[in-house]
Amino acid sequence: MPTTVFDQFTRRTADVTAQLTTLGIPLTTLGIPLTAPAPPPADLNPADPWASSYPVPVDRSTLAWCTAVTMLADHHHTGIDRQVLAADALLRELGVCGLAQLHSDLHAGAPVDFRFTRCPYCSGIGEDPAQPTCGEVGCASCLEYVGHYHVCPVCCGEDFQPEWFAEERVTELEELLADAIEEREERASLRYRIRARLCRRTVRT
Repeated sequence: MPTTVFDQFTRRTADVTAQLTTLGIPLTTLGIPLTAPAPPPADLNPADPWASSYPVPVDRSTLAWCTAVTMLADHHHTGIDRQVLAADALLRELGVCGLAQLHSDLHAGAPVDFRFTRCPYCSGIGEDPAQPTCGEVGCASCLEYVGHYHVCPVCCGEDFQPEWFAEERVTELEELLADAIEEREERASLRYRIRARLCRRTVRT
């Protein structure tokens, strides 16, 4: 059992790497090496917007790739071997920041508020888990407030603190609900007045 949040990242990478290694031994026809080969260079066709322009090999032992393939496999309820190429494409085309787009896509395209939803890459600590911590490097504490380079590239440093933001969120939701009720009552009142006026006209005629 991991003792710290950073231990979780090491375990996540080790678990995925072990699964890939296991899959690559018996499935000789599948063959999943830990480094994805670079795709063949695409014909430069400016008329084809889908032509890939990123012939970069992908390291399948990085935390970002392991996070992407885990998110995809969990969402689609499949083994990671079914999501290897999708994770390759994501990291090749969008890099680590593509994890935020992937997270949003898996939420049906809705924007993800990382104050309430734990960041899949940094698990809510707000720092880039692939970089050394400020304590290890010895960064000045004042750098914490000036866009420090250790900030997580996926959630951009948003703290996962639902208990801190919950009261504010509940207040906002109550205001939205009150506005919706008031608007519904106004519409109902308008419908009643229109119906009453139409009934009066019908009676007169």
